[in-house]
Amino acid sequence: MHVFSVQLHLHLPSNSLKGKRGIVKSLLARARNRFNVAAAEVDLQDVPGSAMLGFVTVTESRAAGRRILEQLEEWLVEERPDVELVSADIEER
Repeated sequence: MHVFSVQLHLHLPSNSLKGKRGIVKSLLARARNRFNVAAAEVDLQDVPGSAMLGFVTVTESRAAGRRILEQLEEWLVEERPDVELVSADIEER
């Protein structure tokens, strides 16, 4: 069993916490449904223009776990061109 996580630091097109909440909730729900991962906003909750999202998956092989999170990262960039990906850090736990 292999556990992989990724932290994505994002810049959002939002000037208010209410606008940010809508973007973050949508991204988290769609990622959960599409990639079968656990997801949460893990930092920067009080910063309207930025978000730190965390995603975790458990797989039987190392290659599959890393591939799922890399695909999630690519999907986010393609799906929301208005959201800027600042950094992505994939780790095996």
